[in-house]
Amino acid sequence: MGETGPFEIGRSIVASGTRQTVELPVSVLSDHTPVTLSAHVVHGRRPGPTMFVSAAVHGDEVIGVEIVRRLLRAPNIDNMRGTLIAVPIVNSFGFMHHSRYLPDRRDLNRSFPGSAQGSLAARLANLFLQEIVLRSDLGIDLHSAAIHRTNLPQVRVSPSKPATMELAEAFGAPLILTSGLRDGSLRQAAAKKNIDILLYEAGEGLRFDEIAVRTGVSGILRVMRKLDMVSGKGISKPKAEPIQSTASYWQRASAGGLLRTFKTIGEEVPKGSVLGIVADPFGETETEITADYGGLIIGRTNLPIVNEGDGLFHIAKIRKADNAEATIDSLASQLVADPLFDEDEII
Repeated sequence: MGETGPFEIGRSIVASGTRQTVELPVSVLSDHTPVTLSAHVVHGRRPGPTMFVSAAVHGDEVIGVEIVRRLLRAPNIDNMRGTLIAVPIVNSFGFMHHSRYLPDRRDLNRSFPGSAQGSLAARLANLFLQEIVLRSDLGIDLHSAAIHRTNLPQVRVSPSKPATMELAEAFGAPLILTSGLRDGSLRQAAAKKNIDILLYEAGEGLRFDEIAVRTGVSGILRVMRKLDMVSGKGISKPKAEPIQSTASYWQRASAGGLLRTFKTIGEEVPKGSVLGIVADPFGETETEITADYGGLIIGRTNLPIVNEGDGLFHIAKIRKADNAEATIDSLASQLVADPLFDEDEII
């Protein structure tokens, strides 16, 4: 194969075999400070797919930002085929203010495809879709749970092409959850343009989680290896097949008060098992929270103060034949044993 031509994005041209951070103008703040969408482009000398990796679509989801940082330091991408577009912070407004939302209180992931003449959220969504997504063959969008909640590392895919499920399996997260497309979401807007996205969920907003970060970095590199974008050196295959689920539900609080939890993410629970107890502050009443259906806990609240109706435990329904806890233990132990990508990792 011959050498690829230059890669154009915004007003920048990235030569083959080079990498460059480009700035895409978004807006100007009220004090006249310009705001840009920063993307790091790694453009290989040899032809191959174009893939984007994005994080902090919700500004408080910092785990994805750390995943992108480590990915860009991985030696595997130095001689890669094709093109990687890495956007560590999509929603810089929310990131600076430790907020999930934009200054206009809109959720960016409910604002796609957006409009160049619309609200701030619509304009940012439109810019990201036009300049990043539509230049790509595939995307990996990195998320975490909202603040005071935590998620088990998982990949979410829409019912789409078999090839997309193969990439999700190659990623190697403990769970693959098939979920529908929400109106206004990035995944929905990309699907309408025939661009598939793997959505990675792990950890908690405004917090680092080492296992969640390592799972994300390893998973992205495995997907790139599957696409023949990078060599397999130092990239191990998952030692266990991910658990697959096509349905999940939130077990909600049937009373308000103080929550004492007995179960956490990664635990398999049978129907009727006690997940926790909600007690009033005087200790006069206690209400057991039991599982309506059996399954794997893939998300939970970390906040002990709950109101009636609050979502407490997110449970994925799985096949009885799946040994979910053994799968999670195997994949977690593999991550701990794998070498780090640089010497300043956060442990």
